[in-house]
Amino acid sequence: MADLDNFRTETRAWLEANCPAEMREPARDESDIYWGGRKATFKNDAQKAWFEACVAKGYTVPAWPKEYGGAGLSAAEAKILRQEMAAINARPPLSSFGIWMLGPALLKFGTEGQKQRFLNEIARGEIRWCQGYSEPGSGSDLVSMQTFGEDKSDHWEVSGQKIWTSYANHADWIFCLVRTDKADKYQGITFMLFDMESKGVTTKPILLISGSSPFCETFFDGVEVPKSYGDDCPGFVGEINRGWDVAKYLLGHEREMISGMGGGEGTAAIGSALNRRAAKDGESIDPCLRAELAMFDVDALSFTAMGEKFMDEMKAGKGHPAQPNMMKYVGTELNKRRHELMMSAGGSRSLEWESDETSGGKPSRNWLRTKANSIEGGTSEVMLNVVSKRILDLPGA
Repeated sequence: MADLDNFRTETRAWLEANCPAEMREPARDESDIYWGGRKATFKNDAQKAWFEACVAKGYTVPAWPKEYGGAGLSAAEAKILRQEMAAINARPPLSSFGIWMLGPALLKFGTEGQKQRFLNEIARGEIRWCQGYSEPGSGSDLVSMQTFGEDKSDHWEVSGQKIWTSYANHADWIFCLVRTDKADKYQGITFMLFDMESKGVTTKPILLISGSSPFCETFFDGVEVPKSYGDDCPGFVGEINRGWDVAKYLLGHEREMISGMGGGEGTAAIGSALNRRAAKDGESIDPCLRAELAMFDVDALSFTAMGEKFMDEMKAGKGHPAQPNMMKYVGTELNKRRHELMMSAGGSRSLEWESDETSGGKPSRNWLRTKANSIEGGTSEVMLNVVSKRILDLPGA
C-alpha cells in the first residue's frame, strides 16, 4: 500500500508538471482528439506537448509491457493513473483503435515480431488502424460475411466490401476479417492486417443524420495481402482459418470501448444549461427534470463502479466472458439517456442546428448520433440475448 501511495503522489506531481491547462478542458470538436498516424497533425503546441510527454513515459498505453511501448504498470498502478487523470479532467493523449481493440488482440494472439513492430507503432502514434468487420449483409450475423481471400501461395487476393468502417478514409492500416475457406462458416475466416494504401482499396464516407461522416464503405478489388511482412511478422493474426477466435476476443474489447461512453461526464453540464435557461427566460426549473438528472447521475456512478469491478476481476483472471456485453448494453443506453436529458434541459434552443453556442456543443447533432450507439458493436437486442443465455442461464435464450 505504501508503494501505491508513493506512486499516486508521484503520478499526481508528474501530471501537474506535464499536462497543459488546455488538455484539461473538454474536447469541443474532432480536432481536439489526437488519433496519430501517417497523416496526423497537432491542433496546437499543448496537444503536441501532452502527447510527447505521455509517449516518453509510456502513458499512451500504460499497462502494456515496456518493450512494446508501454509503461509496464500493474493493474493497481494503471487504475491510479486513470483516477488521477480523471481528477484533473485530462484528455487522453492518444485515441486509437490500435490501443482499444487491435493491441489487446496482438498481446494475446500475435507473434513476437508482430508485437515488436505493430504495438510500438501504435504506442508511439505512428500508425492509425480501422476495423474491417461488418458487411452490407453481415452485421450481427458476422460469420455470414462474404469478403473472400483467394490463396496465391505467398499472398491472398482479397475482394469484397465492408461497411460502417469507422474513419477508414483516415486510417493507415486495417485489421480485417476475410473468408479464406468457404466450406466452414466459423473456421474459414482469417484475421488479416494490411495497408490501406494497397492497390485495390477504396473508401467512400457515409453521411449520417447528424451531418457528420465518421463511417465509410470500404471496397477491396483484388487487394494483394502478403502472408508475411518479414521475420516472425505474418500478415495475419492467430492461425489461418481460425480468425474467428481472434475476432471474438477483439469484440469484447470493442464493446468495453463503446460502453465507456456510459460513465463519461455526469449531468453537471446539463444542470448548468438548465440554470442558464431559467435565468434567461425567468422560468421555474422543472422539478421532474431535476429528479431525472439526479437519477441519471446515480446510474452513471453505479455504471462506473461496475466497470471498475469488472476490470479488477478481468485482471485477476476471474472475469466472466459476457461482462463486456453487459457493459456495452448499459453504457450505450446511458449515453442515449444523457443526450435526451441535454435536449430536455436546452428546451427549444436544443433544436438549433448551426452554431456551437448551446450547452455541450451541438446537442441536436450529438443526440441524433447517439441513436447508433445501441446498434454499432452489436445491437442492444443481441447484447441482452447474450446476457440472458450466458449469465442468467434463461431457458430458450
